[in-house]
Amino acid sequence: MDKVLLVTGASRGIGAATARLAAQDGWAVAVNYTANSLAADEVVRTIRATGGNAITVQADVADEAQVLRMFETLDAKLGRLTGLVNNAGVVDVTARLDEMSVARWRRMFDINVIGSLLCAREAVRRMSPRHGGTGGAIVNVSSAASRLGSPGQYLDYAAAKGAIDAFTIGLAKEVAAEGIASTRCARG
Repeated sequence: MDKVLLVTGASRGIGAATARLAAQDGWAVAVNYTANSLAADEVVRTIRATGGNAITVQADVADEAQVLRMFETLDAKLGRLTGLVNNAGVVDVTARLDEMSVARWRRMFDINVIGSLLCAREAVRRMSPRHGGTGGAIVNVSSAASRLGSPGQYLDYAAAKGAIDAFTIGLAKEVAAEGIASTRCARG
């Protein structure tokens, strides 16, 4: 089985490091970014300079049409997906709940939760034997904030990451018999 990995939010930080390490381990890597094409290009350049195979794929993970286009690009350029790291996410400025807007909450959940659901759905459509796949792995990046609650800082981020934790448990049980592993890793 060819190892093809999509890492969302891979133009910097944990996502970029994950993409580089996966490439060193022989994965063909799709480096997703939303806006910073130069940073994503640099990650791909670094991977290719060490003999790896990588492409950039632009998409805002909160936008279904962009996610669908991203997966179509990945299919055409790298082949059938076998791994997904749902890393893309946002946090906002420190604030109390009574200082937060609904617009902030929508952005937080659209990117951190809906984006992960969209990408996982498309990954399952490629990995599951029900759709012609041979299995794979999905890793959802969470945070210690989901257990700590982040009072006085970003309760909304903690709630979004709590949703990711619950989603990961359910997804793991739903697709395990299809050869798809689903797990989470937590930032700090």
